[in-house]
Amino acid sequence: MTDDLEECTVIATSPSAKPAAGKRARLVVLAGSNVGEMYDLQGTSIVGRGREADIRLNGDGVSRQHARITVGADSVELEDLGSTNGVFVNGDRITRCQLQPDDKIKLGRVTILKFAYQDEIDEDFQRAMFESASRDALTQAYNKRFFLERLNSEFAFSVRHKSSLSLIIFDLDHFKKINDTYGHLGGDFVLATLAKNVQGTLRSEDVFARYGGEEFVVISRGVDLEATGLLAERLRVMTERGVFDYEGKQIPVTISLGVAAMPNDEIKTPEDLIDRADKALYEAKRSGRNRMVKSE
Repeated sequence: MTDDLEECTVIATSPSAKPAAGKRARLVVLAGSNVGEMYDLQGTSIVGRGREADIRLNGDGVSRQHARITVGADSVELEDLGSTNGVFVNGDRITRCQLQPDDKIKLGRVTILKFAYQDEIDEDFQRAMFESASRDALTQAYNKRFFLERLNSEFAFSVRHKSSLSLIIFDLDHFKKINDTYGHLGGDFVLATLAKNVQGTLRSEDVFARYGGEEFVVISRGVDLEATGLLAERLRVMTERGVFDYEGKQIPVTISLGVAAMPNDEIKTPEDLIDRADKALYEAKRSGRNRMVKSE
Protein backbone atom coordinates (compact mmCIF):
# COMPACT_ATOMS: atom_id res chain seq x y z
CA MET A 1 0.00 0.00 0.00
CA THR A 2 1.32 3.42 -0.89
CA ASP A 3 2.15 6.03 1.73
CA ASP A 4 1.77 8.87 -0.75
CA LEU A 5 -1.17 10.93 0.53
CA GLU A 6 -1.53 12.58 -2.90
CA GLU A 7 -2.80 9.24 -4.20
CA CYS A 8 -5.36 8.94 -1.38
CA THR A 9 -8.78 10.41 -1.05
CA VAL A 10 -8.50 12.54 2.09
CA ILE A 11 -11.75 13.65 3.67
CA ALA A 12 -10.28 15.89 6.37
CA THR A 13 -6.92 17.57 5.92
CA SER A 14 -7.01 19.47 9.22
CA PRO A 15 -6.48 17.77 12.57
CA SER A 16 -9.50 16.21 14.23
CA ALA A 17 -11.24 18.35 16.80
CA LYS A 18 -9.68 17.63 20.18
CA PRO A 19 -11.99 16.06 22.76
CA ALA A 20 -13.12 18.03 25.76
CA ALA A 21 -11.74 17.01 29.14
CA GLY A 22 -13.05 13.61 30.20
CA LYS A 23 -14.15 12.57 26.70
CA ARG A 24 -12.69 9.66 24.78
CA ALA A 25 -12.73 8.58 21.16
CA ARG A 26 -15.31 5.90 20.42
CA LEU A 27 -17.03 4.12 17.55
CA VAL A 28 -20.76 3.43 17.70
CA VAL A 29 -22.29 0.85 15.35
CA LEU A 30 -25.33 2.38 13.64
CA ALA A 31 -26.09 -0.48 11.24
CA GLY A 32 -24.86 -4.02 10.73
CA SER A 33 -24.38 -7.14 12.81
CA ASN A 34 -23.17 -5.36 15.93
CA VAL A 35 -25.70 -2.51 15.86
CA GLY A 36 -25.70 -0.45 19.06
CA GLU A 37 -22.29 -1.66 20.22
CA MET A 38 -19.62 0.86 21.27
CA TYR A 39 -15.87 0.50 20.99
CA ASP A 40 -13.31 2.51 22.91
CA LEU A 41 -10.45 3.71 20.70
CA GLN A 42 -6.94 3.82 22.10
CA GLY A 43 -3.63 3.63 20.25
CA THR A 44 -3.99 1.56 17.08
CA SER A 45 -7.02 -0.66 16.39
CA ILE A 46 -7.56 -3.04 13.47
CA VAL A 47 -11.18 -3.24 12.32
CA GLY A 48 -12.39 -6.35 10.47
CA ARG A 49 -14.02 -9.74 10.72
CA GLY A 50 -10.86 -11.75 11.36
CA ARG A 51 -9.90 -13.17 14.74
CA GLU A 52 -6.85 -10.90 14.79
CA ALA A 53 -9.01 -7.76 14.57
CA ASP A 54 -9.25 -5.57 17.67
CA ILE A 55 -12.79 -4.51 16.65
CA ARG A 56 -14.55 -7.53 15.14
CA LEU A 57 -17.46 -6.80 12.81
CA ASN A 58 -19.15 -9.64 10.96
CA GLY A 59 -21.20 -7.58 8.51
CA ASP A 60 -21.55 -8.64 4.90
CA GLY A 61 -18.56 -7.50 2.84
CA VAL A 62 -16.26 -6.70 5.77
CA SER A 63 -12.70 -7.93 5.11
CA ARG A 64 -10.62 -9.82 7.65
CA GLN A 65 -8.46 -6.73 8.18
CA HIS A 66 -10.59 -3.98 6.73
CA ALA A 67 -9.27 -0.75 8.26
CA ARG A 68 -6.88 0.70 10.82
CA ILE A 69 -7.76 3.47 13.29
CA THR A 70 -4.93 5.30 15.00
CA VAL A 71 -5.54 7.68 17.89
CA GLY A 72 -2.82 10.32 18.16
CA ALA A 73 -2.30 13.30 20.43
CA ASP A 74 -4.08 15.71 18.09
CA SER A 75 -5.96 13.54 15.60
CA VAL A 76 -7.64 10.24 14.87
CA GLU A 77 -6.70 8.68 11.54
CA LEU A 78 -8.67 6.08 9.57
CA GLU A 79 -6.92 4.00 6.89
CA ASP A 80 -8.22 1.41 4.43
CA LEU A 81 -6.05 -1.73 4.63
CA GLY A 82 -6.76 -2.77 1.06
CA SER A 83 -10.27 -4.02 1.79
CA THR A 84 -12.31 -5.62 -0.99
CA ASN A 85 -15.33 -3.34 -0.67
CA GLY A 86 -13.65 -0.15 0.49
CA VAL A 87 -13.99 2.35 3.33
CA PHE A 88 -16.40 5.27 2.98
CA VAL A 89 -16.60 8.38 5.17
CA ASN A 90 -19.77 10.45 4.82
CA GLY A 91 -20.38 8.78 1.45
CA ASP A 92 -16.90 9.32 -0.03
CA ARG A 93 -14.48 6.44 -0.56
CA ILE A 94 -11.19 7.05 1.22
CA THR A 95 -7.79 5.47 1.48
CA ARG A 96 -6.71 7.51 4.50
CA CYS A 97 -8.28 10.42 6.35
CA GLN A 98 -8.50 12.19 9.68
CA LEU A 99 -11.82 11.69 11.42
CA GLN A 100 -14.04 14.46 12.70
CA PRO A 101 -16.75 14.05 15.39
CA ASP A 102 -19.98 12.55 14.01
CA ASP A 103 -18.33 11.24 10.83
CA LYS A 104 -20.22 8.24 9.42
CA ILE A 105 -18.02 5.35 8.31
CA LYS A 106 -19.29 2.59 6.03
CA LEU A 107 -17.44 -0.73 5.83
CA GLY A 108 -18.54 -3.43 3.42
CA ARG A 109 -22.15 -3.44 2.26
CA VAL A 110 -24.17 -2.76 5.40
CA THR A 111 -21.94 -1.85 8.36
CA ILE A 112 -22.12 1.83 9.36
CA LEU A 113 -20.16 3.32 12.26
CA LYS A 114 -20.19 6.77 13.84
CA PHE A 115 -17.05 8.34 15.23
CA ALA A 116 -17.60 10.41 18.38
CA TYR A 117 -16.00 11.74 21.52
CA GLN A 118 -17.96 10.62 24.58
CA ASP A 119 -17.73 10.88 28.34
CA GLU A 120 -19.20 8.39 30.84
CA ILE A 121 -22.61 10.07 30.75
CA ASP A 122 -22.71 9.88 26.95
CA GLU A 123 -21.66 6.23 27.09
CA ASP A 124 -24.28 5.33 29.70
CA PHE A 125 -26.95 7.06 27.63
CA GLN A 126 -25.86 5.28 24.45
CA ARG A 127 -25.94 1.89 26.17
CA ALA A 128 -29.36 2.61 27.66
CA MET A 129 -30.69 3.57 24.23
CA PHE A 130 -29.27 0.39 22.74
CA GLU A 131 -30.79 -1.79 25.44
CA SER A 132 -34.14 -0.05 25.10
CA ALA A 133 -34.19 -0.51 21.33
CA SER A 134 -33.00 -4.11 21.24
CA ARG A 135 -34.47 -5.75 24.37
CA ASP A 136 -37.91 -7.09 25.11
CA ALA A 137 -39.23 -5.13 28.09
CA LEU A 138 -40.78 -8.08 29.95
CA THR A 139 -38.16 -10.80 29.54
CA GLN A 140 -35.01 -8.74 28.82
CA ALA A 141 -34.27 -11.13 25.98
CA TYR A 142 -33.39 -9.51 22.66
CA ASN A 143 -36.39 -8.57 20.55
CA LYS A 144 -37.40 -10.00 17.17
CA ARG A 145 -35.88 -7.13 15.17
CA PHE A 146 -32.47 -7.62 16.78
CA PHE A 147 -32.73 -11.39 16.30
CA LEU A 148 -33.45 -11.11 12.58
CA GLU A 149 -30.60 -8.64 12.03
CA ARG A 150 -28.16 -10.84 13.93
CA LEU A 151 -29.32 -14.03 12.19
CA ASN A 152 -28.70 -12.46 8.78
CA SER A 153 -25.18 -11.53 9.83
CA GLU A 154 -24.39 -14.89 11.44
CA PHE A 155 -25.79 -16.73 8.43
CA ALA A 156 -23.53 -14.79 6.05
CA PHE A 157 -20.55 -15.54 8.30
CA SER A 158 -21.42 -19.26 8.39
CA VAL A 159 -21.75 -19.47 4.60
CA ARG A 160 -18.52 -17.56 4.03
CA HIS A 161 -16.50 -19.73 6.41
CA LYS A 162 -18.44 -22.98 5.96
CA SER A 163 -18.80 -23.05 9.74
CA SER A 164 -21.52 -24.35 12.02
CA LEU A 165 -24.52 -22.23 12.94
CA SER A 166 -27.50 -23.50 14.89
CA LEU A 167 -30.95 -22.25 15.77
CA ILE A 168 -33.31 -23.36 18.53
CA ILE A 169 -36.95 -22.30 18.48
CA PHE A 170 -39.03 -23.16 21.53
CA ASP A 171 -42.27 -22.17 23.16
CA LEU A 172 -44.19 -22.89 26.32
CA ASP A 173 -46.64 -25.78 26.29
CA HIS A 174 -50.30 -24.92 26.98
CA PHE A 175 -49.46 -21.29 27.74
CA LYS A 176 -53.09 -20.22 27.26
CA LYS A 177 -54.05 -22.54 30.11
CA ILE A 178 -51.44 -20.84 32.33
CA ASN A 179 -52.94 -17.44 31.51
CA ASP A 180 -56.49 -18.71 32.06
CA THR A 181 -55.59 -20.32 35.40
CA TYR A 182 -53.22 -17.76 36.94
CA GLY A 183 -54.11 -14.62 35.01
CA HIS A 184 -51.96 -12.63 32.61
CA LEU A 185 -49.73 -11.44 35.43
CA GLY A 186 -49.05 -15.06 36.26
CA GLY A 187 -48.27 -15.71 32.60
CA ASP A 188 -45.91 -12.73 32.52
CA PHE A 189 -44.18 -14.07 35.63
CA VAL A 190 -43.62 -17.44 33.94
CA LEU A 191 -42.21 -15.82 30.78
CA ALA A 192 -39.84 -13.58 32.73
CA THR A 193 -38.65 -16.40 35.00
CA LEU A 194 -38.14 -18.79 32.11
CA ALA A 195 -36.14 -16.18 30.18
CA LYS A 196 -33.92 -15.51 33.18
CA ASN A 197 -33.26 -19.23 33.64
CA VAL A 198 -32.45 -19.77 29.98
CA GLN A 199 -30.16 -16.74 29.80
CA GLY A 200 -28.18 -18.09 32.74
CA THR A 201 -27.58 -21.36 30.89
CA LEU A 202 -26.28 -19.99 27.58
CA ARG A 203 -22.82 -18.85 26.52
CA SER A 204 -22.17 -15.12 26.45
CA GLU A 205 -21.81 -15.25 22.66
CA ASP A 206 -25.18 -16.96 22.13
CA VAL A 207 -28.10 -14.76 21.08
CA PHE A 208 -31.32 -15.31 23.05
CA ALA A 209 -34.41 -13.49 21.84
CA ARG A 210 -38.17 -13.40 22.26
CA TYR A 211 -39.58 -14.26 18.86
CA GLY A 212 -43.17 -13.47 19.73
CA GLY A 213 -45.73 -14.26 22.44
CA GLU A 214 -44.47 -17.32 24.31
CA GLU A 215 -41.96 -18.26 21.58
CA PHE A 216 -38.19 -17.81 21.97
CA VAL A 217 -35.09 -18.43 19.84
CA VAL A 218 -31.40 -19.14 20.47
CA ILE A 219 -28.64 -18.57 17.88
CA SER A 220 -25.37 -20.40 18.51
CA ARG A 221 -22.34 -19.80 16.32
CA GLY A 222 -19.83 -22.61 15.87
CA VAL A 223 -22.13 -25.28 17.34
CA ASP A 224 -23.28 -28.25 15.25
CA LEU A 225 -26.66 -29.99 15.26
CA GLU A 226 -25.69 -32.70 17.73
CA ALA A 227 -24.30 -30.30 20.32
CA THR A 228 -27.24 -27.94 19.90
CA GLY A 229 -29.61 -30.86 20.46
CA LEU A 230 -27.88 -31.50 23.78
CA LEU A 231 -28.28 -27.84 24.73
CA ALA A 232 -31.96 -27.88 23.78
CA GLU A 233 -32.55 -30.99 25.86
CA ARG A 234 -30.79 -29.35 28.80
CA LEU A 235 -33.12 -26.36 28.50
CA ARG A 236 -36.12 -28.69 28.37
CA VAL A 237 -35.12 -30.59 31.50
CA MET A 238 -34.22 -27.39 33.36
CA THR A 239 -37.65 -25.95 32.63
CA GLU A 240 -39.56 -29.11 33.54
CA ARG A 241 -37.72 -29.27 36.88
CA GLY A 242 -37.76 -25.52 37.46
CA VAL A 243 -39.53 -23.68 40.26
CA PHE A 244 -42.21 -21.26 39.07
CA ASP A 245 -43.69 -20.14 42.38
CA TYR A 246 -46.30 -17.43 41.80
CA GLU A 247 -48.18 -16.03 44.80
CA GLY A 248 -47.55 -19.22 46.75
CA LYS A 249 -48.70 -21.46 43.92
CA GLN A 250 -46.38 -23.77 42.00
CA ILE A 251 -47.00 -23.43 38.26
CA PRO A 252 -46.01 -26.50 36.19
CA VAL A 253 -44.11 -25.37 33.08
CA THR A 254 -42.75 -27.34 30.13
CA ILE A 255 -41.43 -26.32 26.73
CA SER A 256 -41.18 -27.90 23.28
CA LEU A 257 -38.14 -27.24 21.11
CA GLY A 258 -37.13 -27.47 17.46
CA VAL A 259 -33.48 -27.45 16.39
CA ALA A 260 -31.85 -26.85 13.01
CA ALA A 261 -28.23 -26.25 12.02
CA MET A 262 -25.90 -25.63 9.14
CA PRO A 263 -23.88 -26.32 7.05
CA ASN A 264 -26.81 -28.00 5.31
CA ASP A 265 -27.18 -28.12 1.53
CA GLU A 266 -30.94 -27.62 1.81
CA ILE A 267 -30.57 -24.38 3.78
CA LYS A 268 -29.96 -21.52 1.36
CA THR A 269 -31.23 -18.51 3.34
CA PRO A 270 -31.75 -17.44 6.97
CA GLU A 271 -35.47 -17.98 6.37
CA ASP A 272 -34.76 -21.62 5.46
CA LEU A 273 -32.99 -22.09 8.79
CA ILE A 274 -35.94 -20.61 10.67
CA ASP A 275 -38.37 -22.75 8.68
CA ARG A 276 -36.55 -25.99 9.45
CA ALA A 277 -36.33 -25.22 13.17
CA ASP A 278 -39.99 -24.18 13.18
CA LYS A 279 -41.07 -27.43 11.51
CA ALA A 280 -39.06 -29.39 14.08
CA LEU A 281 -40.84 -27.45 16.84
CA TYR A 282 -44.20 -28.29 15.25
CA GLU A 283 -43.24 -31.97 15.24
CA ALA A 284 -42.24 -31.77 18.92
CA LYS A 285 -45.66 -30.35 19.79
CA ARG A 286 -47.52 -32.75 17.49
CA SER A 287 -45.82 -35.77 19.03
CA GLY A 288 -46.77 -34.91 22.61
CA ARG A 289 -45.01 -31.69 23.74
CA ASN A 290 -42.32 -31.38 26.41
CA ARG A 291 -39.73 -32.71 24.00
CA MET A 292 -36.98 -31.69 21.58
CA VAL A 293 -36.85 -32.55 17.89
CA LYS A 294 -33.84 -32.05 15.59
CA SER A 295 -34.25 -31.23 11.92
CA GLU A 296 -31.85 -33.65 10.20
